Amino acid sequence: MSNELIFLIQTIMGLGVVLLAFRMGKTWLYALIAVNYVLANIFVTKTIMLFGFEATGGNVLYGAIFLSTDILSEYYGKEAARKGVFIGLGATLFYLMMSQFMLFYKASPNDWGPAAGMEAIFGFAPSIVIASVTAYLISQLHDVWAFHMWKDKFEGKYLWLRNNLSTVVSQLIDSLTFGLLAFSVFPRLFMNPDSVLPMNVVWQIVFTTYILKLLVAFIDTPFIYLSRRFQPKD
Repeated sequence: MSNELIFLIQTIMGLGVVLLAFRMGKTWLYALIAVNYVLANIFVTKTIMLFGFEATGGNVLYGAIFLSTDILSEYYGKEAARKGVFIGLGATLFYLMMSQFMLFYKASPNDWGPAAGMEAIFGFAPSIVIASVTAYLISQLHDVWAFHMWKDKFEGKYLWLRNNLSTVVSQLIDSLTFGLLAFSVFPRLFMNPDSVLPMNVVWQIVFTTYILKLLVAFIDTPFIYLSRRFQPKD
């Protein structure tokens, strides 16, 4: 099975689970946002080839987070969506903190898990961690603000346009912020010159990441309309 087909199936399943969570109520959406952001920070450690570009494994999960906050914005309001953003942030910070403690433990002689694997998953460089959290917070808060700005401007009409306008700009902010901070700005601040990438490589990472996130954003448009059929009974 090709990577592209796996990507399409994963995207549809990830967005479909958002609708199921919405059907259960906004508390389930909050939980799903938290899970998706934690998993996105784990899956980012795997690099894959998609449509001829190098990409990380977390793009689909970020798309599901944006769909979740847009649904919260549409049905529950701005404050509910902002709450979802901060719940995701809190869950991820807790995961990052606990994962670092796991690296401090000395393994048992009978430990069957390879130490190198744990280090690869949990041993994030400070520049990657801080860049990821910063990009998430800025882009998600912008997405919530933009969604409601367009909702007011269009008087609640054109849901597909409001969804895409807010997400397209927010995903650009996310890709730019993460790429520049993680591979250029923060490595210099943390005195880690080995992590500084040439700017042409940084721009390539930003471009390819953004294109894939846009693809997920466009696929999620039918799902936000399907959300009308998945509204909780209460």
